[in-house]
Amino acid sequence: MKITKRKVAIVGCGLVGSSTAFSLVTQGVCDEVMMIDINKERAYGEMLDLKDSIEYLNRNVMVCTGDYKDCGDMDIVVITAGAPPKQGQTRLDTLELSAKICKSIVEPIMESGFDGIFIVISNPVDMIAHYVYKLSGLPKNQVIGTGTAIDSARLQNYIAQLVNVDPRSVHAYSMGEHGDSQMVPWSTVTVGGKPFYDVIADNKETIGEVDLDDLVYKTSQKGWEILNRKGTTYYGIATACVGVIKAILNDENCIIPVSTLLEGEYGETDVYAGVPVVLNRSGAYDVLEIHMTPGELARFKESTSVIREYTKKIMEYDI
Repeated sequence: MKITKRKVAIVGCGLVGSSTAFSLVTQGVCDEVMMIDINKERAYGEMLDLKDSIEYLNRNVMVCTGDYKDCGDMDIVVITAGAPPKQGQTRLDTLELSAKICKSIVEPIMESGFDGIFIVISNPVDMIAHYVYKLSGLPKNQVIGTGTAIDSARLQNYIAQLVNVDPRSVHAYSMGEHGDSQMVPWSTVTVGGKPFYDVIADNKETIGEVDLDDLVYKTSQKGWEILNRKGTTYYGIATACVGVIKAILNDENCIIPVSTLLEGEYGETDVYAGVPVVLNRSGAYDVLEIHMTPGELARFKESTSVIREYTKKIMEYDI
């Protein structure tokens, strides 16, 4: 008889990492959460605080601290460590420093014998996920970026507010870069199974004119709106990451838009981008290639060209 524990390591115990750990513990997603941070006191403090919540939850999740060398038997390693953008910067401006940080993390983790799944949150996430894929040597299905998972949730919220429904009744994807160039294939968006174009046409008196470009813009800028008010975002992205972890550990075959390596899908190769992906115990099991209009596909390709340009810069850095 063999009983195995489901283990997740969180690298980076800042607000995103600690919120991810808190969401894992409160939802009882796994058996063990290991906190890792260059600031060992911070990691230890987070561990102590998380342990104090167990009494009032529905299961006992073991929380501990560790180091890169302890990742050999982890199922999933979440990388949240990175360089936050300063005032006036975009996510792309943090690329070089975030790449250096990720290299210092991935190499010792791979030396531990790790053969699980990396989930990358660190921005710019599409490029950093690609870099982790290259550094680790793992199959592409085992290196995933959170990508446009959070953007899609933001988009669904905006649409839900517009038509006054539960956002979980909205089926919509933001795709491409987790950044300013992301796009939405509006021809595939539905509300309760009804095409969004038809919802707009049938409810002009109540919802008025809908500016689709403005919805995309607001979606892409939502993170900055939060950052400008409270300093950074963490609850939304942490919960989105845990949604990805649940789909993997529970072998759900759930479809979530995450950043994965494209190898011919949508006519793109050798680029990580946010697309709908089937997630199960193997990680990014399959890319769901949805049908877009020619105009939508062109916008998607514009976004992937931005990702590709900055991904090449990582390879040129003397790291």
